[in-house]
Amino acid sequence: MVNSQVGSGVASPPRSCAGCGGKIADRFLLFSMERYWHTRCLNCSCCHAHLGDIGTTCYSKGGMILCRSDYIRLFGHSGACSTCGQSIPANEMVMRAQGNVYHLKVRPPGLTVVSCFTCATCRNRLVPGDRFHYVNGTIFCEHDRPGGALLSSHLPPTAEQPCVA
Repeated sequence: MVNSQVGSGVASPPRSCAGCGGKIADRFLLFSMERYWHTRCLNCSCCHAHLGDIGTTCYSKGGMILCRSDYIRLFGHSGACSTCGQSIPANEMVMRAQGNVYHLKVRPPGLTVVSCFTCATCRNRLVPGDRFHYVNGTIFCEHDRPGGALLSSHLPPTAEQPCVA
């Protein structure tokens, strides 16, 4: 994000704001995601927090402008898949579980087909709508949930939840 001062003695053509579409005649304007913005119009796509303040950081992924909190909430701390550790492209859908982020689509690294969001027991790929269990950082499909004998009393209860992309 670049905060620029307009009017340094040289007449520049009026710019249109990507947020509201109006002409930018303010003393300052912002340039983010290859577009110009009024300082009041650059807001987080999720929580609508004002990002036009000097020193505020904004993130861009999948066509969204995000504050730091929402970026981390949606894409994890590193923006990397929790299974393979590789970066997840901005245009790719993800699966999330307990704060971790996973590739959703099947990707072929070399000759073998790998899916990052799979059951630890049967290796079946889980897709949006499938129910799964998240036990101590491990994903299990609905049918392969570890039995009570495998869970000791000091472990947190399992999280049974539908897949959400």
